[in-house]
Parts: sequence; C-alpha cells; structure tokens
Amino acid sequence: MSDVEVVNVATLENEIEARLLGAILDEKEIVHTILSYHDTAYDGMYQVQKGWGVVRAEQEYKEEIRAILEDLRSGEGMVDMPESDDDDED
Repeated sequence: MSDVEVVNVATLENEIEARLLGAILDEKEIVHTILSYHDTAYDGMYQVQKGWGVVRAEQEYKEEIRAILEDLRSGEGMVDMPESDDDDED
C-alpha cells in the first residue's frame, strides 16, 4: 500500500478553467482529480458559495499545480495560435 497524501490543491472558478487545467496536467502526466461542487438536488447552490470545484493531487505537486493555475488566471498560460494558411492552397 502507498502512503501518498492526496490534498485539495486549489478551488476552481469555472468549468473552462477546470478543463484547461486538466488538459495541462494530463499533458505533464501529473495524476490529479477535478471534482465539481455541482449538486443537482440543490441546483448548483454550493458552486455559488464554494466555487465551481476543486483540483486534488499528491502533495508533492501542489506548488507546481498552483503555479500553472496562476499562469492560466493571469493569461500567461495562453498561447497565440498561428493563423491557418489553408486558404492559400488553391
């Protein structure tokens, strides 16, 4: 059995942020879980109070994930995509 400590790393603001962060963590092969606070019985009431959800991971990745999330929120994690030259192939 493993004694790995899994902790709540950060509260997520919305589903888009959750998906972006999840994709980055998958690419970096950081094992994580993203949990939504949405509860259909309460029509999302907890998301208004607590945030959209939470990202959980091993303690050793906590600071790295928080840094990635900070970059996403500040816009530094965004990359300009080059425009497609598909129109010039005629």
